[in-house]
Amino acid sequence: MGAKEKKALKKSLKKASAQQAIIATREDKDVEFLPLVGGPGKKIVESSEPVNKSTVLYIGHIPHGFYKDQMEGFFKQFGTVKRLKIARNRKTGKSKHYGFLEFINPEVAKVVADEMNNYLLFEHNLQIQLVPPEKVHPKLWKRVNRTIEPVNFVEVARRRHNKERTLQEHQKMVQAILKRNEKRRERIKEAGIDYECPEFIGKIQPKAKKIKFTEDQD
Repeated sequence: MGAKEKKALKKSLKKASAQQAIIATREDKDVEFLPLVGGPGKKIVESSEPVNKSTVLYIGHIPHGFYKDQMEGFFKQFGTVKRLKIARNRKTGKSKHYGFLEFINPEVAKVVADEMNNYLLFEHNLQIQLVPPEKVHPKLWKRVNRTIEPVNFVEVARRRHNKERTLQEHQKMVQAILKRNEKRRERIKEAGIDYECPEFIGKIQPKAKKIKFTEDQD
């Protein structure tokens, strides 16, 4: 290879390297990371946490004695409590030991979920979790201020026992009592116990009388 050809080759190599440098600078304007060894640049993707928009909290393992007023007073120290609901049994009115709490500010709800989860209270670890807005049931806050009055089962049993019965209803009740009494006698006999059970009083009921009116009584 002659001297002229070597000079022409050097010029072409310098020109090609200069063009690659220009292309690299254009491509690397939006690049934030350049490798040391060489190669194309890379853009660093910022890992931004999703913005919390949830204001509703699920509270589980609620201990006995930590009622609505106490819960509202306890969580009010973090921020303004919008609504509070404790799940209760419809018959007895007793707590089911879980509920839902809503704050006005979603940042406050996030802090409470992070800091108060597994908080030991009355020998119970509170389970507090954020409820995403798309998972909040539309009827969650329905009748939130309703007070459930427990059923007085003693009064219900008293009324059922003291209600007035017809003759057919009374006979049906007597037959059920006699049937249970007969089974009781059989169990005593099978056990080898010689015992004379007293007779049931009132098993013979008078039949209903039909009153006939004559024309003279009119």
